[in-house]
Amino acid sequence: QQQLAIARALVMRPRLLILDEPTEGIQPSIIKDLAKVLREIRDMRSLCIIVSEQVLSFVLSAADRILVLENGRIVHSDVREGVDEAAIARFLAV
Repeated sequence: QQQLAIARALVMRPRLLILDEPTEGIQPSIIKDLAKVLREIRDMRSLCIIVSEQVLSFVLSAADRILVLENGRIVHSDVREGVDEAAIARFLAV
C-alpha cells in the first residue's frame, strides 16, 4: 500500500515529496530496495524528498542529510557520511 501511495504521488511529477514512515508495513527485505528506488527517482527528477522515519537502516541508505527531531527541535544534524549512528540510535530507542 505504501508503494502504491508513493507511485500515485509521483504521477503528479512533484518537485517535493514528503513521506511519513514509508517503511511502515513493508517487509524488511524490501526496505533496502525502497531506499534505492527513492534515490534513483530523486536523481532522475531532481526531486527533493523529505522523510519522517524511525528505521535507521533505511534512513542511512536513503538520505543525503539526516536531521533528528525531539519534541519538535533538531537535536542532531549531519550529512549521511558524518552521522554518529550510536547517537541517533539512542534517540530512536523507545
